[in-house]
Amino acid sequence: MAASGRDLGDGCTLTLRDLSTVDAVHDLIQANLGRLRAAEPWAWASVSRDSLVLHTEQLLGQYAMDRAVPCVIRVDGRIVGAASLALDTYLGQASLGYWIDERYEGRGIVRRAAAALVDVARERGSARVEVRTGADNVRSRALAERLGFVHEGTLRSALPLGPRRVDVAVYGLVT
Repeated sequence: MAASGRDLGDGCTLTLRDLSTVDAVHDLIQANLGRLRAAEPWAWASVSRDSLVLHTEQLLGQYAMDRAVPCVIRVDGRIVGAASLALDTYLGQASLGYWIDERYEGRGIVRRAAAALVDVARERGSARVEVRTGADNVRSRALAERLGFVHEGTLRSALPLGPRRVDVAVYGLVT
């Protein structure tokens, strides 16, 4: 991905996550914590500014080793969500993740960001991209299907969300 990011149209861009994004991402996580806890195990841990700095540094290290493409989603320059790829260059596959502020849902922004990252996965030589999401996460499952991913199966009790575990729907796209 170019340092300037990818234009997604309508004032939306996908740009590399870095230390300059920490405060905005932290504020966005705090504003959406209840929603994120319904889908993201990491949202149950302490999401302090300091822990987010360490996590961002770790992501940038993975990016430098061609193991991740961590991004933020912007609308008119404002960070409204995140999307990322985890890359396994040995196996030639990638895992796609995404989330967005509730106020920006339903506008096709995440679809465009996810499609751009699927293109990045292809450019980096991935033959396959996966999306794993809670089986009850209707929006995420519908997005995977709109992008052409195929439901390949469900892993029982595979995702810890606070005090409970939920089933995970696995979607794959052969690129």
